[in-house]
Formats: sequence, C-alpha cells, structure tokens
Amino acid sequence: MKFKGMIFDLDGTLLDTLEDLATAANATLEQYGFSTHPVDSYRYFVGDGLKNLIQRILPEEAVSEEQLSQCIETFNNIYGKTWKVRTAPYEGIVEMLDSLAAAGLQLAILSNKPHEFTKICVKEFFSDCPFVCVYGQREGVPKKPDPAGALEIAGEMGLDVSEILYVGDTATDMKTGNSAGMKSIGVEWGFRDRAELQNHNAWKVVSTPAEVVSHAL
Repeated sequence: MKFKGMIFDLDGTLLDTLEDLATAANATLEQYGFSTHPVDSYRYFVGDGLKNLIQRILPEEAVSEEQLSQCIETFNNIYGKTWKVRTAPYEGIVEMLDSLAAAGLQLAILSNKPHEFTKICVKEFFSDCPFVCVYGQREGVPKKPDPAGALEIAGEMGLDVSEILYVGDTATDMKTGNSAGMKSIGVEWGFRDRAELQNHNAWKVVSTPAEVVSHAL
C-alpha cells in the first residue's frame, strides 16, 4: 500500500454542490436588490470560505462589514433550507470511498464550507463511510490553504504527512496539501480545470474516482 490515510475536500471533489450554492447565493443577492450571477461563475466564487464567497459576489461598492454580515446570515438561512435540492455525489465517488475504506485507509474530510453544513452534507450522503474526522471551517482554525486543519487531521490519524494523500479540485486544495507536506491529487471533474491544478503543483491530476484509488493503493 502506498498510503495509509487520505484527506478529501468536499464541494467539487466528493459532492457536486454548485447549483445549490449558486441558487442560495443568488437568492441572497436578490433579497438586497443586487444583480445575480450565472451558475457557472460560482465555480470561481466558491472554495475559500463563505465570507470570501459573499465578498466576491457583491458589487464592489456594496462591500462593507455590515453588508457582509447581513448577507452571510441571509445565505445561511436560505442554504439551510435548500442545500440538497440538486446536490449529489459525483459518479463513482461512493464506490471510491468504499474501496479505499475496504483497503484499510483512514479517511477524512477537510472543507472551507462552514462546519455545520459540512457535517450535515456528509451525514446525508456518506453516512456509511467510516471517516476518522469531518471538518469544515471552524472558529479558531485557519481556513485552507493554511495547512493547520490538514496537520490536525494527520495527528488524529496518527500518521506522518508522507503517508497521507490530499485530494481536492482547486488551487486552494493543492496549496493546502503541499503546504502540509502531503502529496496532492487534483480532480478535474470539480469546479476548476486541469491547468489550475497542474499550475499549483498537483502530484497527479485525475479524471475519474477510480484513478484516485489506483494512485492510493
């Protein structure tokens, strides 16, 4: 076995959440009278935490701490009711996780999605997967690409970083894994393209979940 543990990003890696995120964000903008964005634009708005998402979608002249706070609260209320309308695992993801778990690898999730939303998404779609830990963005823990969360998970797994693969779909994910001293796999079925992953030093870029298994075992 090449590796003993794996850390996965969630949105764009395990789950296709784009439409539900875009719908909630656009509904938030509409509530405050701002123009909305095409769903596909959200591929580049998401991935770096909720505050950054809201800051990116607001008109530049409307960005203030008060407006950000109001929009974050509104988004949380809307997304809390609509987060699983279209969200689903990408094809082959459940089988991938089953294969990795059956081979004895320790699995975990590290997301910049708010922690509570991360937990409910994983409970809904991956309740049978024996994750060692599932972490979203938490108070007091720097968000990705800071490696703090990945290193915390390595400690909980009891593994050296050289024994862990980090898997994600964005430059932020590649930076996270690499900064933690882990090999990083970029998945091109997610929110960003192969070039972004390669330009940020992905160890491997894969086009199917089955390829993740082949590189891990």
